[in-house]
Amino acid sequence: MSRESRIQFRDLHGIVLLDKPLGLSSNQALQAVRRLLRASKGGHTGALDPLATGLLPLCFGEATKLAGSLLGARKAYLAECRLGITTDSADSEGDLVCQRPVPALDDAAIEVALSKLRGRILQVPPMYSALKLEGERLYAKARRGEIVDVPAREVDVHRLELLGRAGDNLRLLVECGSGTYIRSLAVDLGEDLGCGAHLTALRRIWVEPFREPQMVTLEQLEQAAEQGDEALLAWLLPVSAGISDLPVMHLDEAQSMAISRGQQINLPGLPEIGRCAAYASDGGLLALLEPDEQGRARVIRGFNLPPG
Repeated sequence: MSRESRIQFRDLHGIVLLDKPLGLSSNQALQAVRRLLRASKGGHTGALDPLATGLLPLCFGEATKLAGSLLGARKAYLAECRLGITTDSADSEGDLVCQRPVPALDDAAIEVALSKLRGRILQVPPMYSALKLEGERLYAKARRGEIVDVPAREVDVHRLELLGRAGDNLRLLVECGSGTYIRSLAVDLGEDLGCGAHLTALRRIWVEPFREPQMVTLEQLEQAAEQGDEALLAWLLPVSAGISDLPVMHLDEAQSMAISRGQQINLPGLPEIGRCAAYASDGGLLALLEPDEQGRARVIRGFNLPPG
């Protein structure tokens, strides 16, 4: 009998703000935490490469219904890149493709290049990525040596700043929207500077609505698990933490009953506030709502959370 089959999994609902370690894939990190929590159902909110560390919100139970919205949320990173060297994976794990001399660059010249990468830009995702093309992951094609034209797509880069420089190594702050590849930003920056570049380190520091996250490491969770459930579950945030940036609407008993049945009802004020978190008459999180074309409440996500 495998160790996995011996674990008595349970219904558990909430979010863990994991500080993903270097070297683990996002799914490996998720499964490690899921086993510690003994959670029946879990999902992550957007993969971090094994090279990357930092905030990986993990959703369990009913919180998995929020994974899509967290995946599309604004994010921030600390990134380091090396000028003069390009690799096939656009990071330090790849094979050397080209090495070029780095021209004399001052901060002003780097700022000009960075300015071109801010705002809504077109970006070509790296070949070594999980995006699908013709029904297959790009990294699978790359590993077979296939050369394909990856279509560019629009992404949002809200903030891109040079924090420091040590020789040919740059340290950057990036705030961006969903689907932005920091490796591609490093590549595009290097090409604009005429010398090429690749990503050497990446740390995600926040994901909306977790702007100042209290992250937990795998080691801390393992230690907490040895102390017992109370210590372990102290790291499990309520499902509502994942939508703490949304307006709140409190429903009465009749409204709560109607929404729980999936009925569309008129809710005064909803058309003005738009998407909101609706709480039932007993205080529990009930649903995500938004107004339809007639201004009535439409259920985007319903939650089936235990009382209390």
